[in-house]
Amino acid sequence: MLKALIVEDEYLAREELAYLIREHSKIEIAASVEDGLEAFKFLQENDVDVVFLDINIPSIDGLLLAKNLHKTTRPPRIVFVTAYKEFAVDAFELEAFDYILKPYNETRIIGLLRKLEALEQAPPPITAVSAPAADAAPANRTVNLAKGDSIIVTPCDDIYYVEADEKVTLVYTAHDRYVMAMSISEFVSRLPADSFFRCHRSFCVNIHKIREIAPWQNSTYIIKLYDLKAEIPVSRSNIKAFRQLMHL
Repeated sequence: MLKALIVEDEYLAREELAYLIREHSKIEIAASVEDGLEAFKFLQENDVDVVFLDINIPSIDGLLLAKNLHKTTRPPRIVFVTAYKEFAVDAFELEAFDYILKPYNETRIIGLLRKLEALEQAPPPITAVSAPAADAAPANRTVNLAKGDSIIVTPCDDIYYVEADEKVTLVYTAHDRYVMAMSISEFVSRLPADSFFRCHRSFCVNIHKIREIAPWQNSTYIIKLYDLKAEIPVSRSNIKAFRQLMHL
């Protein structure tokens, strides 16, 4: 059973969130506290799986507390619950599991709780003492994508390609586009290397989404994808590696 900590200084908001968690999930509320310092002390002595964390709280604000938790050996999943939409990007950079705006939307909370409980059913990560065989399938992975006021936990396999656009990176799935406030190199570092290929300094493509490889100028290629009309260039400096990867 998942264990949760609620960190919220407003009594009514704290009680409402606790009610929704108990009503719509089997998550155990290990404690409910009012300020960041109290939460930090509790977490030094107790393990929880998820922290429902307000940002504007006394002693230690929610973002600072999340930064400290992110550095621990077994960080809990962080769900920010706040009235301030402008902190969504900061929350993403801390790899928050989700970002919920107050006043609470019950349907939104129910969806979040289901996602959390679904993760509990997933197989545990393989540790160093039980390393996978060389031919073992890679574990499923997700990345956090910012969309408006929310953070969308997205399977890496749903990403078709990413594109550098000045100081941001555009991330494309079959039905949506996300704008990430980071360089393409930083974003690509979060993707599984066995599925994504940096074919150009401004593009990285999911090799499992490639539908067609067409000849292009200067003996290079244009990549065409399933479901999308985009055409992704392969730069000359990446031609050799691309040919080897795709057995061309």
